[in-house]
Amino acid sequence: MEIRFSAKFQKQYSKTSAKIKKAFDKRLVLFRKDPANPLLRDHRLSGTHRNYKSINITGDWRALYSQEEDTITFEMIGTHSQLYK
Repeated sequence: MEIRFSAKFQKQYSKTSAKIKKAFDKRLVLFRKDPANPLLRDHRLSGTHRNYKSINITGDWRALYSQEEDTITFEMIGTHSQLYK
């Protein structure tokens, strides 16, 4: 599985706190080992984000990604309210 990061994701990630960056980095390691790990709470979205799936970073922070065959692209990162306006 190849993992990529969109320009939008990279910009949002660069603006997050060190605490959130560290939490995402830990979740990314977990995601690489086992994308179905229950801690990630991985799920498909609906509505305007129906082409994305989401994983939990912290209680309120999420990372959205898209998948084409064996390539995962993280598209956005933010709080629940930032992402699901």
